[in-house]
Amino acid sequence: MTSRALLELEREVVACRRCPRLVAWREEVARVKRASFASEEYWGRPLPGFGDPDARVLLLGLAPAAHGGNRTGRIFTGDRSGDWLFASLYRTGFANQPTSVARDDGLRLTGAYVAAAVRCAPPANRPLPEERDNCLPYLVRELSLLESVRVIVALGSFGWDAGLRALRALGEPTPRPRPKFGHGAEAEIGRFTLLACFHPSQQNTFTGKLTEPMIDEVLGRAKTLAS
Repeated sequence: MTSRALLELEREVVACRRCPRLVAWREEVARVKRASFASEEYWGRPLPGFGDPDARVLLLGLAPAAHGGNRTGRIFTGDRSGDWLFASLYRTGFANQPTSVARDDGLRLTGAYVAAAVRCAPPANRPLPEERDNCLPYLVRELSLLESVRVIVALGSFGWDAGLRALRALGEPTPRPRPKFGHGAEAEIGRFTLLACFHPSQQNTFTGKLTEPMIDEVLGRAKTLAS
């Protein structure tokens, strides 16, 4: 039942056209393309979450990359952030392989599900508040359908904020004072634990702000909390 409901939600997400600015941008990127991907057919639509329907850990990013998920049709797939994330998921036992390059590359997740706070690639990777709010119901519904999820790993402060908003929408009590984002921060919110990790963006990984041991430690902690 859960898998069928997730598929129905996936179809709804992919067909979404709620945000005119995002629709125009994602489709323009898919039409113009980057030179290195000129021969590829871009996805150019919103991205649903993906992973194990029985996952106990949900990883929450910001939005698809214009030439990553917006090209490949799977979140964190085909970009440098995804290279870091899936390598760590592999090292920590959540993924069957360390790479994610295409929707049909054989990647399988066990115990984990990956989603984004905003489902379309935004200009300059910066969604507007109303675009964030338009997408929130999709995350809320995913969390309600993924009944086994107990840990949400927020990848970056945007994901942290979206996680807090989604849990409040689900009726979970928001702690006071409001939990602040910081790498490794944890917040117990009802039956969930919200766990923070610096986003695996190039600006964090190239500068050493986020290292492989750091992301592995967070995902290892998520696995422990979820067990």
